Amino acid sequence: MARETGRPGVFCLGIATLDYVYSVETLPVGGEKYRSRGLAVVGGGCAGNAAVAIARLGGACWLATRLADDPTGDQIVADLEGEGVDAGFVRRVAGLRSPVSAIVVDAEGERMVISYSDPAMPEDTGWLPRALPEGAGAVLADTRWGEGAFAALELARKAGVPGVLDGDRNPPHPGLVGTASHVAFSQQALRELSGEDDPRAGLSRVAAEVPSWLAVTLGREGVLFMEDGAVSHVPAFRVETVDTLGAGDVWHGAFALALAEGQGELAAIRFASATAAIKCTRFGGRAGAPRREEVERLLAEAP
Repeated sequence: MARETGRPGVFCLGIATLDYVYSVETLPVGGEKYRSRGLAVVGGGCAGNAAVAIARLGGACWLATRLADDPTGDQIVADLEGEGVDAGFVRRVAGLRSPVSAIVVDAEGERMVISYSDPAMPEDTGWLPRALPEGAGAVLADTRWGEGAFAALELARKAGVPGVLDGDRNPPHPGLVGTASHVAFSQQALRELSGEDDPRAGLSRVAAEVPSWLAVTLGREGVLFMEDGAVSHVPAFRVETVDTLGAGDVWHGAFALALAEGQGELAAIRFASATAAIKCTRFGGRAGAPRREEVERLLAEAP
């Protein structure tokens, strides 16, 4: 169960995986054999990573996700619960396979991801709660399960709390974008949705069509967001990058928690960016997600 923290929490919905993360000098480019310098076997997935980040930052967190009734699913759930995430909303389905990923990270911290999700996983949402858990001050959904994301964001609307969409690929359906109160895109997803190569132009185009607060995360280039009809910029924290795997997921978790706590969007962006920056200095995906005191120290030291 989620820890009692005294702070509002976040109800997360989306994918949770088991990741096999290999450290190499350079990313593979052909059909050859490569030797890994290191290996981390760690839980992953957009929503799974965000949930762990929230728990490490001191927030309560509930995760709704779909897993198979298999050993991989057992390991995913055990890892989540070990981090303090409430896994009471995890659905286990017999006869299928839980999501897994093989990830290669090079010396510059860039990564290559090969993921598998069972295509037979049920899409129905009837098992989801009809109301948010007590203490949930925000909702965070990813795009891996569209019907589930719609349902979760509707719960946020009914409860009158922020509903954050991690718009990281496919691109997300425009209706899903409009259902969220806050959407933070990856650069690729924004380009695919808007048809614009320039992320500033892309944000402006999407903002003209939906009422949601919008942002796009650009890694080392920071974050662009819409403010009073114009595009504003928050620079990234400068750190020595070791592993970018999970950084975007950790960013979304921290951002949603900050909104649940009542922080404004600009403060939430800085809080999330500091959290993601620290994660990037550590190998092993979400295993590098920081604790609250580390983030607050970086925010206090940064200009």
